[in-house]
Amino acid sequence: MARLSRFFIFTLTLCAVAIFTTTIVRAFFYNPDTEITVPPDEVVASNPQHHPVRLIVPSLGIDANVQDVGVNAAGNMGVPSNFTDVGWYKYGVVPGGAGSSVIAGHVDNGLGLSGVFKRLDELETGDEIIVERRDGTRRTFVVTGKRSYPYDAVPTEIIFNPSGSARLNLITCGGSWVKSAKTYDQRLVVFTKLSGT
Repeated sequence: MARLSRFFIFTLTLCAVAIFTTTIVRAFFYNPDTEITVPPDEVVASNPQHHPVRLIVPSLGIDANVQDVGVNAAGNMGVPSNFTDVGWYKYGVVPGGAGSSVIAGHVDNGLGLSGVFKRLDELETGDEIIVERRDGTRRTFVVTGKRSYPYDAVPTEIIFNPSGSARLNLITCGGSWVKSAKTYDQRLVVFTKLSGT
């Protein structure tokens, strides 16, 4: 009986370790997006040396690497593969170019720990956002406003606008978790414009 009890405890412990390990791996490294390799029709050509490599938000203490992301199987902008980097929409405008560049980041991970954009809602009008490009140059943007949208009614024509003045839009999740959709019910967008424009 004691041997059976020890075996049961050992098996239960082994299962708990496996579940915990799987959760940790998914929380820190798992990216549920499957990117489509064929870019959409509205690709904006850009100089690779102008692509962003770092995003700095002094007021929030953010200094993050930038990943290039595309479009996922659902037809939405992809997301970074971890919770500390941000993702720049590589088929759109480069930061500092004419039109709206878009950078996204996670609000949290599978364990509920803070993601890179956890405090994005704390940004205020006039706060600076700095983007460092591959060629070492930097572009500074200033926050002009922020707004939340239902996750299934985000005005993509505004956020991904390929023309007009140089803007950078930061986006993350917000609101409440929708289990059936496996996402939050809101998208927070912080709007910025190129400093000096």
